[in-house]
Amino acid sequence: MSTISAPLTDSRIMLRRNFKHILRNPVTIFNGAVMPVVIMLLFVYVLGGAFSVGERYIEYVTPGMILLAVTYGLSGTAVSVNSDMAKGIINRFKVMNVSRGAVLNGHVAATVLGCSIAIAAIIGVAFGLGFRSPATVGDWLGAIGIILATAFATAWLTVALGMAAKTPESAGLGVVPLLLLPFLSSAIVPAAKMGQGFRQFAEYQPFTPIIESVRGLLTGHPSGGYAAAALGWSAGIALVGYVWSRATFSRRA
Repeated sequence: MSTISAPLTDSRIMLRRNFKHILRNPVTIFNGAVMPVVIMLLFVYVLGGAFSVGERYIEYVTPGMILLAVTYGLSGTAVSVNSDMAKGIINRFKVMNVSRGAVLNGHVAATVLGCSIAIAAIIGVAFGLGFRSPATVGDWLGAIGIILATAFATAWLTVALGMAAKTPESAGLGVVPLLLLPFLSSAIVPAAKMGQGFRQFAEYQPFTPIIESVRGLLTGHPSGGYAAAALGWSAGIALVGYVWSRATFSRRA
């Protein structure tokens, strides 16, 4: 087997292993796929009428809920990565001559795949609740591309957080800020309607341009500025997560 195909084969095996673990963990499935749907129903049916956003609330909130579907499945990844380190499973893979990069790639790929399923569920529920979009096929592909880039970036950061944590419990807590950031962005209400301090934070944190770029694409008003900022944040987060996780892996494995 060539030096190129071997890591790809190992990564595919690690992806299958990690995704099977996700399917066997009902808590991970609930957090990743069901909880974002529950939150969406809560905001649309219970709280949505209290917000004035200048358009139908289901159209406004759907992009934010899509991002929420990305972040809510991350705690399971952090715990899984930390458990592999704490239980010595990584060292067993070393004895089996498994590519080191494949171990990390498998966790990232499984996370992105899980996020994709959750995103599809949110979009399906949104259409069931009355969401309608004038977006073209190109707009939809652009929105999905930005969301998947975000999922890829947050997956690498989550892997790094999981490897850096001392215990699985602290690994799960380490990703809590990523779960809270969408609520402190323009996902639920426009940043301009927030109080002093929160408004500035919402405007300059990474998830707001990501949500606004997706919202613009799905409403037929794409913004090149927001899209560039979204991709820039995703690339930066992915780079930090990748370098951090590889450094931690080399030190601990």
